[in-house]
Amino acid sequence: MAENIVLSNTEYKVVGTRPIRPDGTDKVTGRAKYGGDYQTAGILYGKVLRSSHAHARIKSIDTSKALAMTGVEAVLTGADMPGANKDGASRGTQMASDNLMARGKAVYKGHAIAAVAAVNQHVAEAAIALIKVDFEVLPPVMDVRQAMADDSPLIQEDLTTTDLGERTDKKSNIATHVQFTQGDIEKGFAAADVIVEREFTNKMVHQGYIEPQTASAIWNESGEITIWTSTQGAFTARDAIAPILDMPVSKIKVVPMEIGGGFGGKIPVYLEPIAALLSKKSGRTVKMTMTRAETFESTGPTSGTYMKVKMGATSAGDIIAAQAYLAYEAGGFPGSLVGAGAQCIFAPYDIENMQADGYDVLVNKPKVAPYRAPAAPNAAFAGEQVVDELAQKLNLDPLEFRLMNASKEGTRRVDGPIYPVIGNVECLEAAKDSVQYKSDMKGPYRGRGVASGFWFNIGFQSSCAIAVNADGTVSLVEGSTDIGGTRASIAMQAAEVLGIPYEDVHPHVADTDSVGYTAMTGGSRTTFATGWAAYETAQDIKQKMITRAASIWDVSAEDVELSEGVYQHKTDPELKLTFKELAGQLAGSGGGISSQTTVDPSGAGGAFSTHVVDVEVDPETGKVTILDYTVIQDAGKAIHPSYVEGQMQGAAAQGIGWALNEEYFYNKDGLMDNSSFLDYRMPTSLDLPMINTIIVEVANPGHPYGVRGVGEVPIVPPMAAIANAIARATGVRMEHLPMSPGNVLEALWAKDGDPSGL
Repeated sequence: MAENIVLSNTEYKVVGTRPIRPDGTDKVTGRAKYGGDYQTAGILYGKVLRSSHAHARIKSIDTSKALAMTGVEAVLTGADMPGANKDGASRGTQMASDNLMARGKAVYKGHAIAAVAAVNQHVAEAAIALIKVDFEVLPPVMDVRQAMADDSPLIQEDLTTTDLGERTDKKSNIATHVQFTQGDIEKGFAAADVIVEREFTNKMVHQGYIEPQTASAIWNESGEITIWTSTQGAFTARDAIAPILDMPVSKIKVVPMEIGGGFGGKIPVYLEPIAALLSKKSGRTVKMTMTRAETFESTGPTSGTYMKVKMGATSAGDIIAAQAYLAYEAGGFPGSLVGAGAQCIFAPYDIENMQADGYDVLVNKPKVAPYRAPAAPNAAFAGEQVVDELAQKLNLDPLEFRLMNASKEGTRRVDGPIYPVIGNVECLEAAKDSVQYKSDMKGPYRGRGVASGFWFNIGFQSSCAIAVNADGTVSLVEGSTDIGGTRASIAMQAAEVLGIPYEDVHPHVADTDSVGYTAMTGGSRTTFATGWAAYETAQDIKQKMITRAASIWDVSAEDVELSEGVYQHKTDPELKLTFKELAGQLAGSGGGISSQTTVDPSGAGGAFSTHVVDVEVDPETGKVTILDYTVIQDAGKAIHPSYVEGQMQGAAAQGIGWALNEEYFYNKDGLMDNSSFLDYRMPTSLDLPMINTIIVEVANPGHPYGVRGVGEVPIVPPMAAIANAIARATGVRMEHLPMSPGNVLEALWAKDGDPSGL
């Protein structure tokens, strides 16, 4: 079931409709070209030798036998990485390079040690087996709390902690400590009538995209590099590759291929610089593709965490104090995005006294990467459970309790910003009025849970070029990788401005040499920012077409307007041309019309979502069955409602997997034991109900069409909503993810006082 609640009166011709996506036919027929499809004459195949230890010092590497093998054209080690080995290289460049190819230490199982390029994959695999590495195995640090201890083995031995913005001299696995505070937290708790405090943990999980990382590169004789890759951002990849290779960005062209899923995990680069360096050594194009195990073990999952949340409320139901301690795993190098978790955890609420501390902590696991609203889902799993327990203790309906305390226009977030127009209250009201929430929830071991979530959304630079064709269509060139239908949503915004059918706009995603700078597809920015670039470019095209029509008619441009797709004189009804007719006259009246615009918009507009879930728990096995699920979300304005619903449903499905099954399972030696889709349990259609969607539209004043990003926030509430449903069904509050059958069963046994289950 899908529903759309529109809270504005603006009507559009194209925006808000549901046309067919322009890339759909190529994708369903197999004509679309993904990274793995790239081929060229004389191509070599690269493979990487990866560490079999979670923590080990590299004493020596002998590549002589591999290099001597017939069919091997190049061998690479950390000593060949130009950015990291350059005199005066920044610490950031060294760490970025070391994550791609280790030099002194391997800091996670799967860390790249060496690479080869050979005439085929079989020779490459045989060659890496000939490389001999002398390791000094070190004890792995696998738990975030252990890593924070003063006596913990150091993972990056020269790393010192940055504490509250100040770089200290203390060597530690704690890379960064951030704190956000508002009001007087001690005063708030002293005035509270009810206080709930709990601790929570969760394991690393992977984004689960189907297509593994893949990249091909040619470093030609003139010193220019071309890279074909599966990436969420061609310019972002170029900017990351340049310092690692110690090359100016002008020497690097990144060609984005179609992408088989990303969810944030394909923003970082992994194979691209290695393929380029192997190409430089061999003089030939080098293609590299990860196996599924390499994708799990050597790319970025999202953080495992330890969290402690304390909240206090008055007997009247007002939340007056909230405190969070968030320790996030960064992996072997800094960068967990814990700050975002600290900013988002209390964002759905108007609370006078708050404090959120975040710790970015190194452990011997792969360096983490973004995963849809990175860090916010973990934080919501903790914060929203404490909110739910407060509602229980106060005997208040969980949605009514949230409405009583909901953030709204004018509310100050814990990290400082004051909300403009937002749709948090409207989402809660829509949830309360939903068919699911109004339905009866009966039966033993059945429960209904709700949870709310927030994500900032971002803007950043985007570019768009439009050219008018003689047949009345337009060619639109943009730089945003299309993951979820953004070719359509961007083209629709241009069509709306130009007053032409959506089908007459032909969108294309370009490489870094063919369009202006465009940031990555991520952070729910693409329809907002690149769509805005298309809007501004179309406005310029519109004005140029008006000027051309005026020139043809020999009248003032001020007397010409575009109305219903027709250029017409404001007072002379005889002077009018359709867009198609005017386009056909461009060549003979001064030449073609085109335009390019780059924007860097602010005002992205935060997004809120509330989820309602009904579950049934089997007390004999601990299995949790999802009976019904409704996602309510403020889209600002749904440019293409079908794709908005798809984002909402897809994120909920991922959240259900994260809640009930998914985890990186490490053994005592720090090795991942479930690095395949056979053992890493993701939900299938058999695990999911039909996911209902309710789109709320509270227009974002920071966008011409009121757009808010929609891809991040729907993954924030699911884990908490399911945990709250389990608590209502069983009386057991689940404090650890995943809430797998075994973990649920153990919690039920502990509640009943019989840990053996007998």
